[in-house]
Amino acid sequence: MNDLARLMAPYVRRLSNMLARGKVLAVNAASKMQTLQLGLLAGERKDGVEHFEPFGFTSCPLPGAEHVTVFMDGDRSHGITIVVADRRYRLLGLQPGEVALHDDQGQKVHLTRNGIEIVTAKDLRAVAKNIKLHATESFAWDVAGFGESYKYTGGTSWEHKTWQTGATVTAVPQSINPPEGP
Repeated sequence: MNDLARLMAPYVRRLSNMLARGKVLAVNAASKMQTLQLGLLAGERKDGVEHFEPFGFTSCPLPGAEHVTVFMDGDRSHGITIVVADRRYRLLGLQPGEVALHDDQGQKVHLTRNGIEIVTAKDLRAVAKNIKLHATESFAWDVAGFGESYKYTGGTSWEHKTWQTGATVTAVPQSINPPEGP
């Protein structure tokens, strides 16, 4: 080994130890800054590594998710995980500019190019002081085959339909003036 290589060796080692990639082994989501147990290089394990998350967003990754962790100055005694991803549950086929929140159960909130789609097979609950819904063209609801729809037909006219078990009741045109009319 020449003199330059010998002088540079500690710096090269530190540089190569600055970033690590591996698997999440366990999560402690009970503290103010979530901590992870990480699998790093062959057999290397780190406990209590802080997981820095963007403000307003949090998650509890599943074991087996992948991480990228930074070790300041290449010192492996204290690292911070800057991102955790899980290719097992990643949503595919989003269009450019779209955004989605999702979990491992197939639930999602998807900001599509055409609107917002919320998908869940579980309960959807909204808790608020006031809830206001406003639609400029139409509004419909359905519970197990019983429902209603309202469709704006121009001016102050609306078409109101009700149905039960698939049998549509004749539409009734109504002249109303909603507080937030078009």
